[in-house]
Amino acid sequence: MAIRIGVDLGGSKTEVIALDGDTEVYRQRQPTPAGDYQATLQTIVDLVCTLEATLAQQGTVGIATPGAISPATGRIKNSNSTCLIGQAVQQDLQHMLDRPVRMANDADCFALSEAVDGVASHASSVFGVILGTGTGGGIVVNGKLLTGYNAIAGEWGHNPLPWPQQNELPGPECYCGKQGCIETWLSGPALTADYKRHTGKNMTALDIVKSAEQGDKQSDFILCEYENRLARGLASVINIIDPQVIVLGGGLSNTQRLYKNVQAIWDEYVFSDRVDTQLLQAKHGDSSGVRGAAWLWD
Repeated sequence: MAIRIGVDLGGSKTEVIALDGDTEVYRQRQPTPAGDYQATLQTIVDLVCTLEATLAQQGTVGIATPGAISPATGRIKNSNSTCLIGQAVQQDLQHMLDRPVRMANDADCFALSEAVDGVASHASSVFGVILGTGTGGGIVVNGKLLTGYNAIAGEWGHNPLPWPQQNELPGPECYCGKQGCIETWLSGPALTADYKRHTGKNMTALDIVKSAEQGDKQSDFILCEYENRLARGLASVINIIDPQVIVLGGGLSNTQRLYKNVQAIWDEYVFSDRVDTQLLQAKHGDSSGVRGAAWLWD
């Protein structure tokens, strides 16, 4: 069996790994050239070629990318790495590497990784969520990634926050042009912004969590509000796709209190007599995206 090569194209770094079976046999990363499309492609090609030369093997190539490939144009849309938008990334890389290349959204790759050989490998249906600079999501059913007809399956972050309270309306402005999107409440920057709205002070999301753990009542209040919003957001997902497991990744997924508190809250909002969906922390952490890219060739 050929090795599986995964590439995680991030805004600041590009990482490559090789999987032999489910065992990682190689890993390397380089800075992503800022705002330079051709240099970004060349970085990916150089990483793949160096990997194959080192292992003396050629492999299949899967790529996790910000944004998604538009079914209408074959070009990248919805990417926060703006130099990729409107570019035929898949076709260009296939030409440069002289082989087929598979691509998927980075949150989709995260979900696939955790569903194939991660914390949700036992589950028939998985919703993966990245709570970081954004709130990306991906859906995997019976080990297969659900891309969707418009290539936006799992984009829960650009729906309105469900069951909004009066003080949550109309909600913060989102870069997508709407107000009150889930992402404007549940991303890391959103938690920071909410803390500043209440206190007038700047504090990073991780420092807010740390402060709450140390008994600061203001930080604890902000985090309780965050947990309630996360429970409402995930309850709406459960009501629609009813996953067996929801997996959290990203920096805020390390907040251990979420796993108990959110599940205690979401029962109120899920349309069922009981909720058996599990809320779990990712097994592979920051490596889930790049591993999921490799698994696109499962």
